[in-house]
Amino acid sequence: QVQLVESGGGLVQAGGSLRLSCAASGRTFSTYFMGWFRQAPGLERERVATISPTGVNIVYSDSVKGRFTISRDNAKNTVYLQMNSLAPEDTAVYYCAARSILTTTYGYWGQGTQVTVSS
Repeated sequence: QVQLVESGGGLVQAGGSLRLSCAASGRTFSTYFMGWFRQAPGLERERVATISPTGVNIVYSDSVKGRFTISRDNAKNTVYLQMNSLAPEDTAVYYCAARSILTTTYGYWGQGTQVTVSS
């Protein structure tokens, strides 16, 4: 079992930056793929970025590539999402998720943190 708790959301002006954190419980964090997802009102959930257990393999959605950076600190059981050059269309609830290396489905989710970007 993995429990995830996000933090760092808030209100920011367009062009600003935020850093989201996701703290994970459990002793096996370093064996999990981690991801950040987001969901805006009326839209489907979107995969923003994912990172492999060692941090070597990272994938970004086209919508955030070059602006967002995902990273992880396995010693702290934490994954981060640095968001720069934020735009109003980045406004959403951001979720942290984890999946075992044995599956392709993200089965563990945090409660989400709201990010609002004003124009």
